[in-house]
Amino acid sequence: MLNGKRILVTGGTGSFGKKFIETVFKKYPDVKRVVVYSRDELKQYEMAQQYPVDKYPQLRFFIGDVRDGERLKRACERIDIIVHAAALKHVPIAEYNPIECINTNINGAENIVNAALDCGVQNVVALSTDKACAPINLYGATKLCSDKLFIAANNMRGLRDLKFSVVRYGNVLGSRGSVVPFFMNKRKDGVLPITHEGMTRFNITLEEGVDMVLYAIENAWGGELFVPKIPSYRILDVAKAVAPDCKTELVGIRPGEKLHEEMITETDSMSTYDCGKYYVIAPAVPLWKMDDWSKKFNAKKVPEGFKYNSGENTDWIAPEEIRSLIKKHIDPNFTV
Repeated sequence: MLNGKRILVTGGTGSFGKKFIETVFKKYPDVKRVVVYSRDELKQYEMAQQYPVDKYPQLRFFIGDVRDGERLKRACERIDIIVHAAALKHVPIAEYNPIECINTNINGAENIVNAALDCGVQNVVALSTDKACAPINLYGATKLCSDKLFIAANNMRGLRDLKFSVVRYGNVLGSRGSVVPFFMNKRKDGVLPITHEGMTRFNITLEEGVDMVLYAIENAWGGELFVPKIPSYRILDVAKAVAPDCKTELVGIRPGEKLHEEMITETDSMSTYDCGKYYVIAPAVPLWKMDDWSKKFNAKKVPEGFKYNSGENTDWIAPEEIRSLIKKHIDPNFTV
């Protein structure tokens, strides 16, 4: 699928970007070029040490910001596939610095769209978040706008061989700023801060997130929003898994936080299909025949009133499984 292709990854030095690039080199050794596009020179320098040029001659590093449309277009020259992972993601920081979040997450998305249209790109997959579903915080609102921009971009492709799609998923286990490494660091204090005893979240591993993006690259027809079927966890179960001997202290829900995260609302359900491993929210006006698409992916329309949120999920991970995931994906030496 990716052998012989040129790929650009925005936010390529982040948790997802590094895992995606690692996976691409393992699965597709004949990939023609991989371009890391990000604005942090130190992270690029450190990543370059892991991928020496004599072993990975197809890897390139571009310093740049998705806010800079001209720089982005230069980086996209002769690129076949864009994976857009760059974003400002910290909810409280976005609430305090709203225009900065808007400039990166919305204006940056529009720059990606324009670069793809102008540079002969064939495929764009943008990463979204469960917070974009019925958003109550600025971060989620900007990502919803971003999702809409990418889906609508299919209407502007004209005769180009180009498709845009979006993948939406929940909290990535062990990613920077997420709850598991936060609790692992806090357990030395003997007290874990808990926002709300009833809080739940969706959980996905980096590997599952990468697999989902690869699936979208291979299977999207243009305009789909892919949602994975993944388990939920209770915040108290995470605390019990990480530090069962620690006390918990209720500190209250932070500004812009939800008690439970959503990925598909009842309104979304009117255009949502069950495709087996994933749900797909189809575009309001698809540029392809729905009957053909449904047959290809064995897609079944979800029931009227269907919704998908972390609190009402039917699939849960218990503390023991959380510990196993930590040992497998974060720290093989982890013990309680």
